[in-house]
Amino acid sequence: MRWLAGFVRPHVARLSAVLFLSFLATALSLAQPFITRYLIDDGLLGGSMRVILLLCGVLLLVAIASTLLSGVNRWHYVDLSARVLFALRETVFAHLQRLSPAWYARARGGDVLQRLDGDVAEIQRFAIDALLSLVNGIIALAGTLVLMAMLSWKLSLLALAIIPAQLLFLRYMRPRIEERTRTVRERASDLTSFVMESLGAMKLIQAVGGETRQSQALGHLHEDYRGDLLRQQMTGFVTTAVPGLLTTLSTAIVFAIGGWMVIEGGLTLGALIAFSIYMARASGPVQTLLGLYVATRRARVSLDRVMAIMNEQPAVRAPANARPLPVGAGGNIVLDGVSFAYESGRGPVLRNLCADFPAGRKAGLVGASGVGKSTLIDLLHRHYDPDEGQILLDGIDLTEIDPAELRRSIAVVAQDTVLLSGSIAENIRYAAPWADEAAVLEAARSAQVDEFADALPDGYATNVGARGTALSGGQRQRIAIARAILQDPLVLILDEATSAVDRETESSIGAAIDRLFPDRTRIVISHRAETLAGADPIFDMKDGGLARRPRIAPVRTTS
Repeated sequence: MRWLAGFVRPHVARLSAVLFLSFLATALSLAQPFITRYLIDDGLLGGSMRVILLLCGVLLLVAIASTLLSGVNRWHYVDLSARVLFALRETVFAHLQRLSPAWYARARGGDVLQRLDGDVAEIQRFAIDALLSLVNGIIALAGTLVLMAMLSWKLSLLALAIIPAQLLFLRYMRPRIEERTRTVRERASDLTSFVMESLGAMKLIQAVGGETRQSQALGHLHEDYRGDLLRQQMTGFVTTAVPGLLTTLSTAIVFAIGGWMVIEGGLTLGALIAFSIYMARASGPVQTLLGLYVATRRARVSLDRVMAIMNEQPAVRAPANARPLPVGAGGNIVLDGVSFAYESGRGPVLRNLCADFPAGRKAGLVGASGVGKSTLIDLLHRHYDPDEGQILLDGIDLTEIDPAELRRSIAVVAQDTVLLSGSIAENIRYAAPWADEAAVLEAARSAQVDEFADALPDGYATNVGARGTALSGGQRQRIAIARAILQDPLVLILDEATSAVDRETESSIGAAIDRLFPDRTRIVISHRAETLAGADPIFDMKDGGLARRPRIAPVRTTS
């Protein structure tokens, strides 16, 4: 709750203004039934047309003022509520961006999305709506009870007698509300995860004729969700309906006894009508306050789900006193006894790696799938830190460098190219948003993006689609290479980066990279001899180990 309060605290002044406006609007609203009493007793029953016209005019003015105040209050409330919601979501999203790839490998995308959207919105509603509802409810209820007591303290005591029974019932329902709410949130996460996974694998589903199976699986998820949703809704219905019935019972009893008091002359007709109006209005704040109890339990579930994310610790942290890379750094990388395992107790993925990737040279890395090449790249990008040993960049341990500066200095182009929704130009510029159009076009030409971009109707403004699905694999790889070229890093890592293009294009792109980065470190991961041409040293990775290939001296011929 202290974490949540931090998002409300910056808006205390504006929140106070909203509460004050609510107080004024509520006060004006409470005045109307009291005026009605005199309208009936002194105007209608007293036979005075002057009083009737005067009090009708007062009622109209009070109603107009109350409406205007409510409108102004609504505008400020919506704006304040949106600011808190967006701040909450941005904070959780920022934390998500700090978590390691291992966490995302465990997490379900749909569940994360549900927490970032639905649960955060539920928390925001509790932080703002609950507070405003609580204050407004207390003000309205207190004012109503005071005016009811002024009209008849006996009837007021009778009306309040039902509240303890309502509170006991809500206490009984509390654990059931939490259980149903948590279950429905989990079912919604299952559904969202299934849909996201199916959409991402649609080509495979179509290729193996799995459409019917996926539809049936979705139907089963819908049935589970429907059943739990119905149970949650009926629990919520009973939780509000029973206190409502108790309130209706209390109203009927009060009106019956009040009617008897009017007949006996102990209460005027106007006072009874005004009291009945106040009692009807009091049921609103009472239901609001009782409903807040239910809302608090729902918010508690959402807060627990969001805090489960916020309590996840990043695998790496920026050092308190980060060391900057030296001026004129060359990009020399040294692995000194590096070992790493994703989980303690399991065998290491990398074992005692020792290697030197010389600055300004082209080095090769060869190894079968699953031997740890991608893990090594993640260590170089500092998504993780080694369990043993150290990695040095120009003599500085990576743990002493700010991760943001490190990742700007090391660009990675992977086989599984990632593009974001947007244009070709926007994707090329993503790693260097400050780059001008001329620089973008130059990087695109170097990666031979112009060969297909110029032929498109919208050119570089063409939208690549979700994750680049509007383009071929080779086109996506060229855009990723252009993005890395524009980033202008110290170290460029190409992980099967040209596997989806033909040999001629691959050779041309490789020559362009060598021309553009003649003094930068280039690490090429590939099985193709053409891609490794000119690489020295070349390392073989096997079973988590690293061995340098011996250099073969050129054969001399004699005449």
